Amino acid sequence: MGFDLSFFQIIKPQTYIEMKVKEILAELEKKHPGEPEYHQAVKEVLESIEEVYNENPRFAKAGVLQRLVEPDRIFTFKVPWVDDKGNVQVNLGYRVQYNGAIGPYKGGLRFHPTVNLSILKFLGFEQIFKNSLTSLPMGGGKGGSDFDPKGKSDNEVMRFCQSFMLELWRHIGPETDVPAGDIGVGGREIGFMYGMYKKLAQEHTGVLTGKGLNWGGSLVRPEATGFGGIYFAKEMLATKNDTFEGKKVAISGFGNVAWGAALKATQLGATVITISGPDGYIYDPAGISGEKIDYMLELRASNQDIVEPYARKFAGSKFVKGRKPWEVKTDIALPCATQNELNGEDAQTLINNKVMLVAEVSNMGCTPEAIAEFQKIKIMFAPGKAVNAGGVATSGLEMTQNSMKLNWNREEVDQKLHSIMVNIHNACVKHGTGKDGYVDYVKGANIAGFIKVANAMVDQGVL
Repeated sequence: MGFDLSFFQIIKPQTYIEMKVKEILAELEKKHPGEPEYHQAVKEVLESIEEVYNENPRFAKAGVLQRLVEPDRIFTFKVPWVDDKGNVQVNLGYRVQYNGAIGPYKGGLRFHPTVNLSILKFLGFEQIFKNSLTSLPMGGGKGGSDFDPKGKSDNEVMRFCQSFMLELWRHIGPETDVPAGDIGVGGREIGFMYGMYKKLAQEHTGVLTGKGLNWGGSLVRPEATGFGGIYFAKEMLATKNDTFEGKKVAISGFGNVAWGAALKATQLGATVITISGPDGYIYDPAGISGEKIDYMLELRASNQDIVEPYARKFAGSKFVKGRKPWEVKTDIALPCATQNELNGEDAQTLINNKVMLVAEVSNMGCTPEAIAEFQKIKIMFAPGKAVNAGGVATSGLEMTQNSMKLNWNREEVDQKLHSIMVNIHNACVKHGTGKDGYVDYVKGANIAGFIKVANAMVDQGVL
């Protein structure tokens, strides 16, 4: 009696589709038009991870890429508040919970008129890999509002923050989503938001980071992003048997990030010669140190968002209106302000002036054209998702302290931050070193951050 072979199915090996960056980006632009910052961030990552993705067919089988480029969820809400004149104002609030494969969503809140969904999606996407690089259990997220705290009274900021949290509190929690500060969100804003969260949730937990030291905050947090950026750059220099000692450093911005970077670079023997604002930049050949660094905090606290007063206060310094600091001859350039602040033309100027190292202490501080220029001639360049990770790393350390109900001293926190940045640098070198010995830190950071998240996504199933 013969067998009916129709009962049997021949199982063919599954054919895995290789990543094709151009096709994926074209589809993404079609699905999400008018979001250039988001598209730029995705493109940079996909180009870096294409090889390692295609070498691991289980990533394709689990649809890792398709799931990774889309946020888990996005909350958009109106934020009504009353100004000091009694007029009702309405802003938009957002929270993008991007990927929670390795821990609670973690990322800052940005209050600035330029905030839109494209910028927050780019920041949230970057945050996935940045948080992964820290080795701490934190997923990626970002949020904020088009509210402008500049020129607002404390009472107006309080009313806005309370209204903002009236909606946001439903979507966050110490084991769910832990926001932090970003541009326009400092200690004042965190305090107002935390107070409202505590009232609504009726609990005192570490749901926000960047808190005041009296109610759960961590030492070194204000300086952390700048300190971490310098620690990373220090390791980059060490690969060339070099140090910060005697180097000229050009910095953009004048907020907490720039302040922390200027402070630590000066401590390591460098001369910081520039800071900048929307109005232009300051050139101080004598170096921005001591009381000059302290004055940066006064400038920020004034809420005027300008740096020109620095030149009036300190003799020998010069204010250059409407220009960027990258035209100044320097050894090291550190973008510390905002995204895409250093373009291809700026990069060429720096190259002509013999810059030796460029590191993004801000998020995506350089345009793709600028990065291409640096990498073309093998100048040391490192991206924000690695260099900028000190801020979120210290936020993670604040979360740990909150969970343990204790506080570490300044030396402990700084030591842990330093160790994390060294480990991030080592991971970038491991995955980014080419056959010629040149370290592609962009590729290294993207691959190192991606592998951890991708493996977690595969392990946890299709969600």
